[in-house]
Amino acid sequence: MEKKKSSHKKYKFTYIKFTVGTLFLCLFFLKGYTPFEETGENFFHIQVNGQDVGTLGDKDSIDELLLQARKNVVSGSDELVFMDADMVVVGEQVLWGEVDEEEEVAARMEEALRSSIRQTLHRSYTLKVDEYTINLSSIGDVQAVLQAAIDKYGNDGKFAIALRNDENRQFGMLTAEVVAAADQAEDDWHSYVEAGVQSLITDITGEQETAQRVRFEDYELGIQTMDFANDVEIVETYLPESQLTGLEQAISLVIMEQETPSIYEVAAGDTLSEIAIKVNIPMDTIIEMNDQLEDENSILQIGDELLITVPEPELSVARVEEEYYEEIYDADIIYIENDNWYTNETVVHQQPSAGFRKVVADVSYLNDKETGREILKEEIVMEAVPKIVERGTKIPPTYIRPISGGVQTSGFGRRSAPTRGASSYHKGIDWATPTGTPVYASCGGTVAKAGWGSGYGYVVYINHEDGRQTRYGHLSKVLVSAGQTVKQGDRIALSGSTGISTGPHLHFEILINGTQVNPLDYLNR
Repeated sequence: MEKKKSSHKKYKFTYIKFTVGTLFLCLFFLKGYTPFEETGENFFHIQVNGQDVGTLGDKDSIDELLLQARKNVVSGSDELVFMDADMVVVGEQVLWGEVDEEEEVAARMEEALRSSIRQTLHRSYTLKVDEYTINLSSIGDVQAVLQAAIDKYGNDGKFAIALRNDENRQFGMLTAEVVAAADQAEDDWHSYVEAGVQSLITDITGEQETAQRVRFEDYELGIQTMDFANDVEIVETYLPESQLTGLEQAISLVIMEQETPSIYEVAAGDTLSEIAIKVNIPMDTIIEMNDQLEDENSILQIGDELLITVPEPELSVARVEEEYYEEIYDADIIYIENDNWYTNETVVHQQPSAGFRKVVADVSYLNDKETGREILKEEIVMEAVPKIVERGTKIPPTYIRPISGGVQTSGFGRRSAPTRGASSYHKGIDWATPTGTPVYASCGGTVAKAGWGSGYGYVVYINHEDGRQTRYGHLSKVLVSAGQTVKQGDRIALSGSTGISTGPHLHFEILINGTQVNPLDYLNR
């Protein structure tokens, strides 16, 4: 019995040793566990941006895994991605420990990197039109915007956009040109050879294609040339999505007409009403925009500058169209210059008569505004008769206010008589001013009368070179005499209240052909 018990204990001990040994060997050789070795740190815990991404037993592979994870995050994209990539590795020495597959660690690294992306900059293109800029997401959008700008004017597929590198500009910058669509489709070398051959043929024959166009049917009507009127540049850049403009909105912003401030310089013969028609802006609007204009009767001088607003798109297109039309036309006016007449004197010697003609012309446009016209072929059906006008070349004299200061108390025209004996139709302008105020010649001329003039009291009449006459009434003292020559601005009298007068003032008249007119229409105020 004792022997049997001892044998059982021996067997049990052997079984335990075998089991422990087997488990130890399994742990040592089992995949995913690091064996214990007296070599220092052999088990590494990895964190990326504060997130646990796994454990590995080989420290040298950890940096390579992070680099590959970063590449995977941005692969297959032209975008610039800004992300945090803070990695912490903590090592320890262990007898055994479970480690992760490298693929699993790399995948968790990618997830941690993606969750920490701070900003993504998209590869984009900035379209610059002079000083105006707009950002687009692709080069295709750039071409679409520019193509829409020329298609707006009836391009009909004849012209296309070519983007070219400019050797004189920095890398990544393009310029845009409008080219014939057919030329763009051809091979550059083929186009070069063809152009050279055509040039050689032209040199030999000395004839251009246009020389053969003798009938109206020979002309190819429509748009002949197109080009941008602004400097156009395209710059490659990287921008956040919030700064990019969608294609439809970009087209609208670039080709939509905006109210653009502009300056109109007054030319000879211009009136406010004619300027309003020329620039297609209501006259009231022009007056509101220009403080120097009081109303529609404001006097304009040649060279005056008026502020106007012209509707223009951000990107302007210049083009030349070959057009056929039939029209009633007027011949140019024939002028006969007369050096003895003033410029405001004219005589018509022949009245005009309109003619009728058929025309082919090259018409130049800037957007929708015609800027020039060159007639290529003309057939006169009925000859126009020109208007013949004789006109003066001498500059007419000017008229200035005859006193300094003073308050206007009575204007020109019908009024209630201010005192008995006074006219109810006032033929001049009255300025109230103290007695003895100097009175000046409004214009140079010859004194026709100087003395007493019944209702005028003391009065001075001056005849001027342009046939007009000025009168100065109710004077207290006359300082010139009849027949005397005076210059504009000479002192001729002192104001007063003589004759039929209600108080000290100056009465001033301008007469044309013996009839009083409103002086305010002729004074340079």
